[in-house]
Amino acid sequence: MSLIRNVGTIGGLTAISRVFGFARDMLLARVLGAGLVADAFQLAFTLPNTFRRLFAEGAFSVAFVPMYSRALHGEGGEEQANGFADDVLSVFVWVLLAFSALAMLFMPALVWVLAREYASVPGKFDLTVLLSRVTFPYLGFISLMAMLAGVLNARSRFGPAAFAPVLLNLFLISAILIGNRLRGSSGDDTIVGMALAVAVALSGLGQFLYLWWETRRAGVRLKISAPRLTPQVKQLGALILPATFGAGIYQISQFVDTFFATSLPQGSLTLLKLADRLNQMPLGIVGIALGTAILPMLSRHIHTGEAGEAQRLQASAFEIGTLLTLPAAAALAVCAPAFCTAFFVGGKFSQADGTVMAQIVVALVAGLPAYVIVKILNPGFFAREDTRTPVITALVSLAFNIFLNVVVVRQWGIVGLASATAASATLNCLLLYAFLHRRGWFHFTWPLAAKILRQLAATLAMAALLWWLTPLLSEHYSGSWFARVWSLGLLVFAGLGTFFAAAFALGAVDKRVLAQLRRRRPDRTAADDEILEVE
Repeated sequence: MSLIRNVGTIGGLTAISRVFGFARDMLLARVLGAGLVADAFQLAFTLPNTFRRLFAEGAFSVAFVPMYSRALHGEGGEEQANGFADDVLSVFVWVLLAFSALAMLFMPALVWVLAREYASVPGKFDLTVLLSRVTFPYLGFISLMAMLAGVLNARSRFGPAAFAPVLLNLFLISAILIGNRLRGSSGDDTIVGMALAVAVALSGLGQFLYLWWETRRAGVRLKISAPRLTPQVKQLGALILPATFGAGIYQISQFVDTFFATSLPQGSLTLLKLADRLNQMPLGIVGIALGTAILPMLSRHIHTGEAGEAQRLQASAFEIGTLLTLPAAAALAVCAPAFCTAFFVGGKFSQADGTVMAQIVVALVAGLPAYVIVKILNPGFFAREDTRTPVITALVSLAFNIFLNVVVVRQWGIVGLASATAASATLNCLLLYAFLHRRGWFHFTWPLAAKILRQLAATLAMAALLWWLTPLLSEHYSGSWFARVWSLGLLVFAGLGTFFAAAFALGAVDKRVLAQLRRRRPDRTAADDEILEVE
């Protein structure tokens, strides 16, 4: 299956999840606003969710998938690969239980470290601790699901893992509606907050059961036995710790951002998380899809000594990533006030909240291309089982992020915090490329650079049109639902039309990309199907 098709499958299903997540946050903004309970829930959800991205989908996946893929395609085949997975599962379950139990026991201390300022608001700290304890079992279930996703991804079955987050958002949307109904005229927002916390934990169980069923459908029968620290399991453990930093700079930065955001006026954390939802739309659809798709393919090329194919694969991913990310970042930056007003303002979410949120979006999306490119560059190290180098770049970038936060947050508040996150991600991207280039593992070519310059020119043309058009429709963004829909629709279609017209005119779009997205050509060779060569 081609890189384009894999990215299309993952990205398409992730897009569905992001749409449901967007609907979830729109409801959340209107029902809870940017207040005490909203802040408490955002932190309670951030804790297990960030650990999930950091350990389960980050460190664990990038360490497990290459090892499992190598065993699957090696002499031992299915038997050896599934034996390795059984051993990992049998150890992983107990590690997760112990970690979750300790985290729930020491939750007050954990919340205090991240949000000590909450103690100054009556009831806010205690509610945050309670909701965090309720949500934390989600981490155990979702981490086990990540392992099952790795098994399926190594077999080029990307759909189930990409679809699973839809279940999370369906659980949370249901919880908001049910909690709002139970709250009734009492106005007690804690009812909605508790309903959301319970839904988070239940959604973890639901996603795990779904992936377990999909794994069995794929013919894999994993079983839990007495834990054994085999050499392969020890090797995996040795890779996971450094990979935690290498694959998780964005997630580690989330903890740093959370710490600083909770020291700002009430509602700041909620506004940051809602703004990040807009940023996560293209990041999840493009970045995560590309990173997930290329890791097993890149591992296969490297372990078979096909260095040229590995270079072309990453170059293809780079071109696709910038083609989709550059216009998305520019459009979000220019249209942020329109999007925030039309989608979020209403109910308990004020116009003033929407204005601040739009400023945060502009700051965050300045780093959007870097976030995506990091997802493309990191597999170049992990596929070679080099987790040391990403650790170095991650630590440097994290230190830079903390330094910037100390400098800018006091003066620029939550907008300065978002800007620091974007700057640190950009630094991490540059450092990763520098190491890859120096070692001869990946390098820019003139054709790739020329393609990206053409993409930038098309992006500027689109941004210019949106800069002129967006203010003309300003009165409609806060109007009726119909006025909001058609005005935003006009912005979206005008932007897309301008970008692709300019991209085609300038030669920024490879027609073979569109051909592979539309159909599978029967006369392609396997190599052609797997790699879209950059010209």
